[in-house]
Amino acid sequence: MAKPSSHDITRLLLDWRDGDQAALDQLAPLIYDDLRRLAHRRLLGERAGHTLQTTALVNEAYLRLIDQREASWQNRAHFFAIAARLMRRILLDYARTRHYAKRAGVERQVALDEAAELSDERGAELIAVDEALTNLAAFDERKSHVVELRFFGGLTIEETAEALQISHATVEREWTTARAWLYRELSKA
Repeated sequence: MAKPSSHDITRLLLDWRDGDQAALDQLAPLIYDDLRRLAHRRLLGERAGHTLQTTALVNEAYLRLIDQREASWQNRAHFFAIAARLMRRILLDYARTRHYAKRAGVERQVALDEAAELSDERGAELIAVDEALTNLAAFDERKSHVVELRFFGGLTIEETAEALQISHATVEREWTTARAWLYRELSKA
């Protein structure tokens, strides 16, 4: 089967947004591999031997995406930018829950608890990156979005440029500057 074009996916997203349930049924198999690729890229940075499965992250993100009935999908890139943001939130919620449970001495279940076990150190790192990224967004939201898409979403320079509707050169410049800023912020802690 030929890979669907960006236009095909955009058309189905717009049809789904307009209430066509059949469009969602057609869309799901077309986007699954891309969602899986995003999740896999994001999980590559986890510690060796972790048990968080790509499929669990994809499924959780997919469930949250289909609940977004009021979303104004602009195109394929916009959809995957939202997916990257949701994956970030899922991983952060899980890390925060694990961190909270450790401090409280009580284990609490979350949606990914059965499928995943992030190390406490990795969870703390993820929370620190999120806090630094929130600080970055306070004064430069575009740099924050670039980091979010590249780090949490695993998007390439080209995919990030498409999602944010900016040039490749701008993405590269923002990515370089944001990484340096984040490194400085995280080194302070």
